[in-house]
Amino acid sequence: MKIIRFKDKAGVVSYGTLEGDRVTPAEGDPLQGLKPGRTSLALDGVRLLAPIEPPNVLCIGQNYKAHVEEGGDKLPKAPILFMKSTTTVIGPDEPIILPKVAPGNVDFEAELALVIGKAARHVPESHALEYVLGYTCAHDVSARDCQFSDGQWVRGKSFETFCPLGPWIETDLDPSNLRVQGRLNGETMQDATTDLLIFNIPFLISYLSQGMTLLPGTVLLTGTPAGVGFARKPPVWLKPGDVFEVEVEGIGSLSNPITLEE
Repeated sequence: MKIIRFKDKAGVVSYGTLEGDRVTPAEGDPLQGLKPGRTSLALDGVRLLAPIEPPNVLCIGQNYKAHVEEGGDKLPKAPILFMKSTTTVIGPDEPIILPKVAPGNVDFEAELALVIGKAARHVPESHALEYVLGYTCAHDVSARDCQFSDGQWVRGKSFETFCPLGPWIETDLDPSNLRVQGRLNGETMQDATTDLLIFNIPFLISYLSQGMTLLPGTVLLTGTPAGVGFARKPPVWLKPGDVFEVEVEGIGSLSNPITLEE
């Protein structure tokens, strides 16, 4: 099932489900349960929003071996956790805004993200996927100058609009071997499969739940493949007029234009 969050022509924001090119509005929300209505709308008659409003956005860094190597780092012995502000979250086709304070070294990171469906605490790895509502595409936009100079990553990852999510949450998916691609202006920059994750999704959920409660609606970004801009020679940075697209097998594509803060 594809769960969407959308705004209709009257400006009303709702959750719903998508089948083909038809949207079925629903009462409630995905975490408490959706009650589909009896009417449907054309997909091209609504505007898709970020499919969830998360209480937390958790992220795993350096979770593909080739990405670690392209940055000249050693393989992590445990998951590297950081967070993004919830104000970073935007939906499909919304602009990623390059901030005035860090406009020139903004990088792209295509990722598979998961959405926690129920509170997870001390979860065994063998049951971890039972706590997942579904999966979506994510873009971990990163201001590298801030990230590398601050001594920690949160500010460089948390500028407004730096976490596009969407286009929907796919609930019926095996995340163990999905192709993740990132394309800049149509050119493939990143391309790998999730079977190459250093720490797989069940392990990540179990590991994180030992130290914190993963609240319903929490979004977890699982890591980005090799091919990011800072590791290229010369570096490739996002600039106004660019379009970056994240495509995850079994889900779909998330596309966002790049603009400069006014």
